[in-house]
Amino acid sequence: MSTPPELSIAPELNPSPGQVDYDLDTALGAVVSIRTHVPDDAFTANILGTDRTGHGVVFGNRGLVLTIGYLVAEAEQIWVLDRAGNAVTGDVLAYDYETGFGLIQPLGRLSSVTPLELGSVAPLKVGDEVVFAGYGGRRQALRAQVAAISEFAGYWEYLIDQALFTYPPHPYWGGAAVIDPQGRLCAIGSLYLDHLLPGGAATAGNMSVPVDLLTPIMDELLTYGRTLKPARPWLGMFVSQIHDALVVAGVYENAPASPVVKTGDIVRAIAGVPVNELPTFFRQLWAYSPAGVEIPLTLERDGRLVEVRIDSLDRRDFWKKPKLH
Repeated sequence: MSTPPELSIAPELNPSPGQVDYDLDTALGAVVSIRTHVPDDAFTANILGTDRTGHGVVFGNRGLVLTIGYLVAEAEQIWVLDRAGNAVTGDVLAYDYETGFGLIQPLGRLSSVTPLELGSVAPLKVGDEVVFAGYGGRRQALRAQVAAISEFAGYWEYLIDQALFTYPPHPYWGGAAVIDPQGRLCAIGSLYLDHLLPGGAATAGNMSVPVDLLTPIMDELLTYGRTLKPARPWLGMFVSQIHDALVVAGVYENAPASPVVKTGDIVRAIAGVPVNELPTFFRQLWAYSPAGVEIPLTLERDGRLVEVRIDSLDRRDFWKKPKLH
């Protein structure tokens, strides 16, 4: 993940009604602005900040707002700004760590908003055009193309099998709507990437999380604020893949890994099985489920191998819980 240059969307990249087969302005009106405040003592405060701004999308028949989870993780105050500029407060209804989705329950009426229907990335093909929309109508909407639908591994112990990659990049991507050719919400903006795909041309773009991942867990999120399946083991490490080496870029303070893992360590094996790709490392780590199991790692530190054992935890025990559950 990286920070894009400060830029606006070129007018020629903004969509117009004649370029899509649905009511463009009505669809864009479902995109709202999200502003959150997180307490100073929140676990994610030092990493993600205490004041966060992004987008969300009103969807379905309950008027809920779907956004990317890092905007609402541990938030104690949420404001939702609709297309007319009216602000209402909201509560975090759910946050799913595995998909990265956050659900907000607005506590007031959003005006002039028609919720979007949920679609799917499954019908999309490379080269298809979608609308990548932030809050602000056509000027903050971008005609983008599908670059790929493929696996994505994030250094914060995150992995999804079918991420959506699009270009050119939207400069204000967090929680933005990816609208499919039928005018349905198919993904939520998550990241800006300097290099869109590993080994490919140096094309910048965005990674978005498909709403396909939301449908199977929706009922549990609405009822419990989380899924009920066993939590994955969590170490609290930031691991980046640099060529064929997995390098520890940092460790959360007071996380399970913090006493024995150092920044700059190279992860060479898990339970004696060599690893040199991030997705493989995460899958082998999570195969030890549920959280709480001991994880044996082989690290390379200053040119020598070090064997460590880490008592994994459920990361949800570190985060402040949604208020509504």
